[in-house]
Amino acid sequence: MILKCLRPLILSVTLGFAALGLVAVASPAFAAQPEIYTPFASNVAVSGYDPVAYFTAGKPTKGDEAIVATYKGATYRFATTQNRDAFLVAPAKYAPQYGGYCAWAVGHGYTAKSDPTAWKIVNGKLYLNYNADIQKKWIAEEATLIVAGDKNWPKVLEK
Repeated sequence: MILKCLRPLILSVTLGFAALGLVAVASPAFAAQPEIYTPFASNVAVSGYDPVAYFTAGKPTKGDEAIVATYKGATYRFATTQNRDAFLVAPAKYAPQYGGYCAWAVGHGYTAKSDPTAWKIVNGKLYLNYNADIQKKWIAEEATLIVAGDKNWPKVLEK
């Protein structure tokens, strides 16, 4: 009689553990970061800044919501149609390295968000950092962290 009463409980506990097992097996697929960093609940890369303007204007420049292009699933905004057109011809030339994640973090083997005002172009490539303080640390080890970041990328997306 007691066993008969406990059967639904045993079944639900067994199913619960089975469901946890499925979640544990499926978790790594959901743990991967997207290739391009965008803020939570947004699909806009570089926080809406124009990636071409770093090269042409030499400074972070907000993009226009009406002048956009899509690259690797993310939306990029541009200050001018000329910048958008240049990006469309050679997106890898202008898009930030490491998908716009913090270059210092990627160099250390993980990902972190980036601040588009903490930037530097090195050998024709745009790198973003978490903030100005982290950027100072990155600049101090720039050559070493670029080599490490290149080795870590894109494997860090799986962590």
